[in-house]
Amino acid sequence: MAKRKEENFCSPENAKRPRQEEVEDSDKDGDEDECTDTFTNGTSTLTAAEVGIIESIQLKNFMCHSMLGPFKFGSNVNFVVGNNGSGKSAVLTALIVGLGGKAIATNRGSSLKGFVKDGQNSADISITLRNRGDDAYRGNVYGNSIVVQQHISMDGSRSYKLKSETGTVVSTRKEELIAILDHFNIQVDNPVSVLTQEMSKQFLQSKNEGDKYKFFMKATQLEQMKEDYSYIMETKERTKEQISQGEEVNEIEKQLNAIRDNIKIGEDRAARLERKMEEQQVRLNEAENKYKDIQDKLEKISEETNARAPECMALKADVTAKKRAYHEAEIVYNRSLDEYRALKKDDEQLCKRIEELKKSADQSLEPERLERQRKISWLKDRVKSLQDQEISVNQEMEQFQQAIEKDKEEYTRIRREELDVKHTLSYNQRQLKELKDSKTDRLKRFGPHVPALLEAIDDAYRRGHFTYKPVGPLGACIHLRDPELALAIESCLKGLLQAYCCHNHSDERVLQALMRKFYLPGTSRPQIIVSEFRNDMYDVRHRAAYHPEFPTVLTALEINNAVVANSLIDMRGIETVLLIKSNSVARAVMQSQKPPKNCREAFTADGDQVFAGRYYSSEYTRPKFLSRDVDSEISELEDEVENKKAQILNFQQHLSALEKDIKRNEEFLRRYQLRHKELKMKIRKSISEIQELENIEEHQSVDIATLEDEAQENKMKMKMVEKSMEQQKENMEYLKSLKVEAENKYDAIKLKVNQLAELADPLKDELDIADSEVDTQKRGKRHYEEKQKEHLNTLNKKKRELDMKEKELEEKMSQARQICPERIEVKKSASILDKEINRLRQKIQAEHASHGDREEIMRQYQEAKETYLDLDTKVKTLKRFIKLLEEIMTHRFKTYQQFRRCLTLRCKLYFDNLLSQRAYCGKMNFDHKNETLTISVQPGEGNRAAFNDMRALSGGERSFSTVCFILSLWSIAESPFRCLDEFDVYMDMVNRRIAMDMILKMADSQRFRQFILLTPQSMSSLPSSKLIRILRMSDPERGQMILPFRPVGQEEEENGS
Repeated sequence: MAKRKEENFCSPENAKRPRQEEVEDSDKDGDEDECTDTFTNGTSTLTAAEVGIIESIQLKNFMCHSMLGPFKFGSNVNFVVGNNGSGKSAVLTALIVGLGGKAIATNRGSSLKGFVKDGQNSADISITLRNRGDDAYRGNVYGNSIVVQQHISMDGSRSYKLKSETGTVVSTRKEELIAILDHFNIQVDNPVSVLTQEMSKQFLQSKNEGDKYKFFMKATQLEQMKEDYSYIMETKERTKEQISQGEEVNEIEKQLNAIRDNIKIGEDRAARLERKMEEQQVRLNEAENKYKDIQDKLEKISEETNARAPECMALKADVTAKKRAYHEAEIVYNRSLDEYRALKKDDEQLCKRIEELKKSADQSLEPERLERQRKISWLKDRVKSLQDQEISVNQEMEQFQQAIEKDKEEYTRIRREELDVKHTLSYNQRQLKELKDSKTDRLKRFGPHVPALLEAIDDAYRRGHFTYKPVGPLGACIHLRDPELALAIESCLKGLLQAYCCHNHSDERVLQALMRKFYLPGTSRPQIIVSEFRNDMYDVRHRAAYHPEFPTVLTALEINNAVVANSLIDMRGIETVLLIKSNSVARAVMQSQKPPKNCREAFTADGDQVFAGRYYSSEYTRPKFLSRDVDSEISELEDEVENKKAQILNFQQHLSALEKDIKRNEEFLRRYQLRHKELKMKIRKSISEIQELENIEEHQSVDIATLEDEAQENKMKMKMVEKSMEQQKENMEYLKSLKVEAENKYDAIKLKVNQLAELADPLKDELDIADSEVDTQKRGKRHYEEKQKEHLNTLNKKKRELDMKEKELEEKMSQARQICPERIEVKKSASILDKEINRLRQKIQAEHASHGDREEIMRQYQEAKETYLDLDTKVKTLKRFIKLLEEIMTHRFKTYQQFRRCLTLRCKLYFDNLLSQRAYCGKMNFDHKNETLTISVQPGEGNRAAFNDMRALSGGERSFSTVCFILSLWSIAESPFRCLDEFDVYMDMVNRRIAMDMILKMADSQRFRQFILLTPQSMSSLPSSKLIRILRMSDPERGQMILPFRPVGQEEEENGS
């Protein structure tokens, strides 16, 4: 069949032209909507689709392509053909993404930012959908076409523009796009609508009957219906739970009597004192001044470094410019040298020719001339053949080189991941060993040397070396009230859990000496806190944070030792840190509203730190020191260690496979390089022979004197070129000296910049120490100021109490005089009278507590009654809803099962009919209970042969059977277009022809639908029809970074299967 003429859509005049596709169409000027002829033997008279089909698509900076399209599709059958890497799959991927599909649905990446071409900031997709006829979507607004434009940014975000036929932007909301897709029944994530190459390959090679069933369910949207039903049933169960919770209102009614007997206890707590004093501010300023001095020194060094930066950049640019000038001079010199060598060779040939002419002046050379012409013709043919071989070898070398580079990049990435996992494994193994040791001795959780250090401390204390025995580690002296807060408290206290407390600096020096025996130089030692030991814990009620629902670190711990509690208050301020288990609640308490009074920060159960304006995630995933369930942690760590080992083993296997691939490809590359070198030598030798034969001319037509003049002129040129070469060589040497001088200057200034950086590093460490000192001074000063304030408050309170007692005594005596002018002596003592008075007061308070305030109780009763009535109404409504929902669900589920049965029967019927076109027979068994689909196919005479599983078929037979299955799904599913990527990749010519005829026959019977088929085949043998359009992709550009071949061995394995 004759091959149709190819037509270019894109103009080649653009300076930066887009990639062009070639369209083959038997009648490109005709109106495809009005065509009525057929491309098969059918006689269908259906009209073309009016809504939902793809009219065109255009891509910019998408994947590896700067510009693709616009591709104009026909209304029925479209073939997109081209070599691997030309952009066929990119068009299909853009179709999925452009119509709102997720990146993972394309099997080409997990994030949208991966579709932006390297080196570009964004990508753009433009898709035009047909919108005609009575079923058009808002035809008065959009017109006959809807243009969907999507802009993908480098950060992975995307935006939409929905335009009318005239280019007017109608909407930018994704909800409008979803409404359009629903109206047209377009489902880009449905494999029947869009079957990608990867999904087709997975289905073709899948041996799991459950996967086939899932494919069928998803293609027919039965899976979506099933999920909807499951969601409704879950909603019904949740509603029932709400009803059961609503019925608990009876409990509220029972509690009313208890509410009547309760008393509202307490009032809001007294106002707190101000946390900061002027004296504290003065001391804080002193510490901050020291910090600022170090910071100024660091900024001075930084300014000096920045001042040298322009000079460094200028010198670097100068070096680059002089290197370029030197290389340009070197190139000019080499050109002159090549010219000189060519002139010298011409001179030698002229002299040789003159000599030959002189010797053969009287001889007849006609036979020799004919022989030379024959030999020249033969050599030219040989050169052309060798050049064709060289191009082929170059392509193979480039492919293997790209494969090697890709494998090496993958090897480096896997190697880096393996090292990270090994580091994690080493850390987990150390932690596992410490946990196992701590099962026998809990103190080993704080370090392997801790038990021995504590024994040494006890011994030194017995010898009288300590004033007071040091306390520690602090983590061993505290206990959790709530085990779920272990990680939060560890994240708050950090290194303080391993710290020790000393009474004075003398005890600190003794403890330091003991630690040196157990901790090697250069290793980290536990912190030592020096603070005077007290028997009583600080009174922090006036400065502690308070929240009715959440504890502070201080209240969440059981601390029996006042020294430990006071040290944690001084060093960490644990009375001002709240513990809130939920991350979202912690954000709401600390950031969405004003933080609780005196609360500086909060920690979550995950160990995250929350401030009023900041949020820091925890570095830890599990508690190390305070966890009580050691066996559970050991089990989790052992599982994690095994998982890490398995990951390392997988990495090593992957690395081994990559090494083998790299070595194999390098061996192939070396062979092709040797072959390329041999071809080069043969081409040069043949061209040299041709030039020598062509330079031989007949002696009768040559004037020897002319040749001698030419030789003389050539010698003069040689002298001129030689003189020019000497000048160029001098210039090159001069530029070389300038280049070396510039490089030396650049190295010197770079060395100075590096020296400044080395000076800045110690200052940074000193700055960190000063910052830590500022924090320590803040805590210390606050501690002593609070002690002084507490002392003054107590003293003032005693003075006021004394004044009040004196006034009270005077008042009582005055009242007594009014009753009785003379004082009466009584037998009972004042203490006995006070006891009786107190007893009566307690009785009065008990009576008040048992009955409570009447107005408050009435208010609570009214609120509880309103709550009860509201919940009772809701419960009745929900019960009616549940009953109605159960009836509807029973009816709909029966309908769903009937619909599923109908689709199953239709699919079996179409499948058998399609197989019979090649004398195949087969059967499909649906097991809806176990969710499996078994497909059995028998090539040849089906009546006398047993059915075989598809795994027993050859690659072509399995591909043909798969096409039959997909076509049967096409026949029962509704969608305005179908896209199929490389459907014939594993077929032989016979199966490909039969499958193609089946597809074309179905397309002819369904002209109201659009078919887009992607294939690497040329499709030159297709029948001529207005309904068929072929879009031919150009070959990929050099450097496109896509391999147009499969790995070595894959094709042989597939053909063998």
